[in-house]
Amino acid sequence: MKITASYNCNVFLLILGLVLSQLCSGQNDTIPFRLTNHNNILVEAIVNTEDSLTLMFHTAGGSVSLTKEGASKLKSIAWTSDQEVYSWGGQSQSRVSENNSFTIGAMVVDSLHLRETTNSGPESDGKVGLDFFFGKAVEINFTKQILVIHPVTPTLPQGYTKIPTDYVDGMIFLTASAVLNHQVYQNQFLIHSGYGGAILFDDGFAKDNDLSSRIEITSEQKLQDSYGNTLLTKKGSLPEFRLGEVSFKNIPVGFFEGSLDQQKVSLMGGDLIKRFDIIIDTDREYLYLKSNEKKDEAYTIFY
Repeated sequence: MKITASYNCNVFLLILGLVLSQLCSGQNDTIPFRLTNHNNILVEAIVNTEDSLTLMFHTAGGSVSLTKEGASKLKSIAWTSDQEVYSWGGQSQSRVSENNSFTIGAMVVDSLHLRETTNSGPESDGKVGLDFFFGKAVEINFTKQILVIHPVTPTLPQGYTKIPTDYVDGMIFLTASAVLNHQVYQNQFLIHSGYGGAILFDDGFAKDNDLSSRIEITSEQKLQDSYGNTLLTKKGSLPEFRLGEVSFKNIPVGFFEGSLDQQKVSLMGGDLIKRFDIIIDTDREYLYLKSNEKKDEAYTIFY
């Protein structure tokens, strides 16, 4: 699979910092989070031991990036250069700051490379992605509203299903199925906790399966990625969606119509992700999933 993605070319510096971080002690690190009304996961962080930030945990992000508004709050960093960056919605220029200390929970990383972006989830100053936890298993426990960072992948817990993934350029994809008129259509989905909706289909899937005429269309909406690229989506109701052994009925979905190749990958967003307790293994080769008490909650309506 060939994917154009936002993947930090300076990941080596991050890995080096992680090797030197406190997480190397071999113990789990538990990080409380808050789940917002937009289905985003927010955690607290400290930059250079003095500036406090609220960051969105982003399963499809790289390391750490800050919005312009978030960056304006900081007294301890200097922006040293500009860099061309890519995301699932397009490309743009981003300011860069080198050699920063960053603390989340008990984890401290030195020599961290920070990027500035246009957008992040509401109520957040930026994003922290899976690269920040390189080489560690990441547990997202929505039942307890905590992230647990494991030095090794835990033994498969009771009640969890092990699902293989494709790990491409720092992003995690898994296979799930849409059901239309009793026909099952498999597709790959990017696990994207920054997208507050449930499902966003890629252009190819939407066109090949004629979603516009086969599902009920409920609305249209503009969507922006982290760098301000604006996309127009249609929203509708999919009769059934299957992930592993779990089935969801009448799930809200979005897709683009008109400009093909605008949306190259399908997204599985926060409104679906939150319905599982999740463990991402150290090598990003498997997800462990267990449906939780949110499984049958009403879906979020965005206006």
